[in-house]
Amino acid sequence: MEEVLGWINGIIWSKALIALCLGAGLWFSFRTRFMQVRGFIEMTRLTFTGQKSDAGVSSFQALALSMSGRIGIGNIAGVATAIAFGGPGAIFWMWVMGFLGASTSFVECCLAQIYKEKDNEGRYRGGPAYYIEKGLGLKWYALAFAIATIAAAGVLMPGVQANAIADGIANACQGGALCGSLDGEVMGMASRDALKLGIGITVALLLAAIIFGGIKRIAAFAEFVVPFMAIGYILTAVTVMAINYEYVPEMFRIIFSSAFGMHAGFGAMLGLAVEWGVKRGVYANEAGQGTGPHAAAAAEVSHPAKQGYVQAWAIYFDTMLICTSTAFLVLATGMYNVQLPDGTMLQEALPGIEAGAGFVQNGINTVLPGWGAGFVAVALFFFAFTTIMAYYYMAETNLTYLNGHRTRPLATLLLRLAITGMVVFGAFHNAGTAWALGDMGVGLMAWLNIIAILLLQKPALAALRDYERQKKLGLDPVFDPDALGIRNADFWRKRG
Repeated sequence: MEEVLGWINGIIWSKALIALCLGAGLWFSFRTRFMQVRGFIEMTRLTFTGQKSDAGVSSFQALALSMSGRIGIGNIAGVATAIAFGGPGAIFWMWVMGFLGASTSFVECCLAQIYKEKDNEGRYRGGPAYYIEKGLGLKWYALAFAIATIAAAGVLMPGVQANAIADGIANACQGGALCGSLDGEVMGMASRDALKLGIGITVALLLAAIIFGGIKRIAAFAEFVVPFMAIGYILTAVTVMAINYEYVPEMFRIIFSSAFGMHAGFGAMLGLAVEWGVKRGVYANEAGQGTGPHAAAAAEVSHPAKQGYVQAWAIYFDTMLICTSTAFLVLATGMYNVQLPDGTMLQEALPGIEAGAGFVQNGINTVLPGWGAGFVAVALFFFAFTTIMAYYYMAETNLTYLNGHRTRPLATLLLRLAITGMVVFGAFHNAGTAWALGDMGVGLMAWLNIIAILLLQKPALAALRDYERQKKLGLDPVFDPDALGIRNADFWRKRG
């Protein structure tokens, strides 16, 4: 089973998808005249302004909700893996992907706002399925995206995130006063598995308390937790760098020299650096995957471009700060391995340690002995828990789409039970198959969404030009789709 899934994922997550993501980022950067540079001050201002309403959430809450999905275990394990198999130069190409991906995020999230709808309970709903149907007129295409998203975000991936939480906590307390050796049994179950099951049940109950409260409670929780967890993680990286300040110049030299194939040790990895940097950059910041637009559509704004700007800023924050913090925790301490595809080790500072969170744990331990496992466990908990929360919202939005833009209580209840059940199941079971199935779903989402936004870019570009025109006139931009010749933007037409 896993071999078949691996083969399918090898096709879906091939270099063609990497090239498509990179190419789309370049194309949208040129088409928007590098709005991620010209509009940096504006996107920063808009991030912290805006009001919520009975129908929608504030721009900042929508940002926090989308960031809760973007900031996951990929920001820790994914970055470490990029370094392990692409060398330190992969970090530079992650930065490149983050820079270019900001324009992609603007386009997809602006489209989500243009084509959003209100469900039968008066709440904003939108995302790729909505703009594929209304913008491209391809119902079957929209249905394919919605089904792939429900399968990946609602059923498969939550278990993987829960498994990361349970493993992180179990590793942190292994041998401690609370857990002991975890080598015995509890009620016929291995102690470690029993602990992970208990963690899974606890996480599921916490998740249920939030998601049963609907989008407003999800957004309020994200608004409070996401800044806290992100700032804490960044401050830890800054602390490690401050203590190891003498290694910082060398760290940057290694990153840039490796990125262009000029490093004595890692120079031969140029192609791998680009491949792994772009691949993990896309996986971490999710630009173009179609995940961010779901949260973007929920924002209460007067013009779609406003939320496009805010979500472009989210890519900067995710890649330039969170992913970079992981890279600095690893590279500034020298706690990483680098391996060629043939198994040759170019650097092996951590013999026997697999690429992943262990790099970060050991990096922290070099300057704060004994704190690494605990810190990584806490970071994984917050990163993974908020990601599960965002997964639920994406799945619920697409379920609403399948139900004709209506929230049906029984279908919603079944989804909530399914996702909490998968959290419990995934916490103590092998996550290999779930990872493969989840990767397949997310990969299909990316293919479907990027092709869609390339075909449907004109409305987003028209909205950007309209926003900039109104700003030059000193106005607070208000969207009028008819004036721009944009069809099927029914919500905005009714609102106007």
